[in-house]
Amino acid sequence: MDTTTLIDNGMLKQHLIDPEICIRCNTCEATCPVGAITHDDNNYVVRADVCNGCMACISPCPTGSIDNWRTMPLARAYSIEEQLTWEELPAELSPEELAAEGAPAAAAQATALQAAPPAAAAEPGAQPFQSAQYGATVPPWSAAHPYTNLFPPKSPTTATVVGNFNCTEAGFESETHHVVLDFGSMPFPVLEGQSIGIIPPGTDALGKAHHARQYSIASPRNGERPGYNNLALTVKRVTTDHDGHAVRGVASNYVCDLQVGDKVQVVGPFGSSFLMPNHPRSHIVMICTGTGSAPMRAMTEWRRRLRSSGKFEGGKLLLFFGARTQQELPYFGPLQSLPKDFIDINLAFSRTAGQPRRYVQDLMRERAADLAALLRDGSSHFYVCGLQSMEEGVVMALRDIATASGLDWSQVGAALKREGRLHLETY
Repeated sequence: MDTTTLIDNGMLKQHLIDPEICIRCNTCEATCPVGAITHDDNNYVVRADVCNGCMACISPCPTGSIDNWRTMPLARAYSIEEQLTWEELPAELSPEELAAEGAPAAAAQATALQAAPPAAAAEPGAQPFQSAQYGATVPPWSAAHPYTNLFPPKSPTTATVVGNFNCTEAGFESETHHVVLDFGSMPFPVLEGQSIGIIPPGTDALGKAHHARQYSIASPRNGERPGYNNLALTVKRVTTDHDGHAVRGVASNYVCDLQVGDKVQVVGPFGSSFLMPNHPRSHIVMICTGTGSAPMRAMTEWRRRLRSSGKFEGGKLLLFFGARTQQELPYFGPLQSLPKDFIDINLAFSRTAGQPRRYVQDLMRERAADLAALLRDGSSHFYVCGLQSMEEGVVMALRDIATASGLDWSQVGAALKREGRLHLETY
């Protein structure tokens, strides 16, 4: 079946991504259950012969760039190769153009393609475990109302750097920076769990302006400095690609090298579902690696500020935080100063010399009894943020813990998704 809908006379409603609005955050590709979305260094695109119209990618998209459609003759469906070169969406075909293109040959192609199963589909019962299907696309019922897309990519706002320091003990190749941006008199309301985009200056190898890069906000809603119109980011300097080859990440190095007083172009904010609950007795389980700690820091700091007021009795905070070594763990020092009766911290290191490799899902299984109790509690919320490679193992750990404690994971997982209590934000 083609991109969502085959209509009369060999026409289809083709699903497209707007390259002018897309911030290349990978949410759509990570969410798609049939592998219909792919990308290169330029664009994210939808495979017309794979997409089954499930709409799973629509709600999680932070910008709305994924929600674009074109009525097209099937024979003229935009190819992947063509979409990858786009700098803007093509115009809609006029009724006259559509009428002229509606040929019987196209209708025959439509019939043949409609009869074929999606390329990524498998036989019932043979599907691999799909962690993404349990990720909520709605916020917790008690979450505050988010503001989104106040400044789209075509109309960014300007922020001033008021702080930038390395928040790890590691050297240059593994350093992570805590960067504070101030918006002055320009309103820029954010909530814990939201993100922004930063547009690096200059152009790419093809002479085109750089696209915005997305970064999760690491400070609470009332600012990194309470009462100020500012926010913080957690940014890792990228010096190698996924295969270990030397590269220089355009945006990450730009941000890590910013000096106090520098001006940056910012778009957003983004995100309407990965939000913390406001209900005071809600429990929050945070599972993250590396810079995936940014939204967890924001949530923790907001709870800490509420607690320090003496007027807030919060639920449990449970953190599972992974890094290769202690030296590469962002905010390791500040974590040690948090009261033990405020947050339960569990750290996993996968590259400590002389020690076995441990990952966040290993720690979760060690805390199975505590997590099982939280899975039984409808006030518990689970947040996963970090590298996509961790997502499946984390969700499988939750499934196994639930099953071992006598819970029906199919019911628990469905409830977590439906009620906005399991959020997955991986990249």
